[in-house]
Amino acid sequence: MLRAAFAAALLLLYGCEADTQPAPPAAALELTGRVVDAADLFEPGFEAMLTQKLASLEEETLVQLVVATTPDLKGSDIADYSRDLGNAWGIGDARRNDGLLLVIAPSERKVRIEVGLGLEELVKDEEASAIIQDSILPHFREGDYQAGVNAGVDGLIREVTPAQLKEAA
Repeated sequence: MLRAAFAAALLLLYGCEADTQPAPPAAALELTGRVVDAADLFEPGFEAMLTQKLASLEEETLVQLVVATTPDLKGSDIADYSRDLGNAWGIGDARRNDGLLLVIAPSERKVRIEVGLGLEELVKDEEASAIIQDSILPHFREGDYQAGVNAGVDGLIREVTPAQLKEAA
């Protein structure tokens, strides 16, 4: 009888654990829009232009791209930080998993493009790396964060724009 009660208690305990889903990680930054400039790198006019560009991308392709700057990574690796941030914010459509996140941590000299699983065929790791190396970093080295972010966003837009829209451009 005692064994049956113990077995039932274990079954109930494990059953409860199986039903609980882990909570998404807490966001290190607050999502305030398509551009979250917590490191204060952008002029207001640039931020407005970039916000409009990202809204147009979402309207044309349904892909949601968010640009975030952070004053520091809080001791985290940029890959973990950006993944946790994207998950906490819920960027992109959950069913399509098609969010993109460009994270810049200027004090640590780190940049990352986080790609939702649904976009990995369009934005492969080597393409994301090439956008960072060839489009973003040359401007950053000159101290022009706005030009680097703009070039990086343009590169990402080219990767996710459907072929028929690319041909029309």
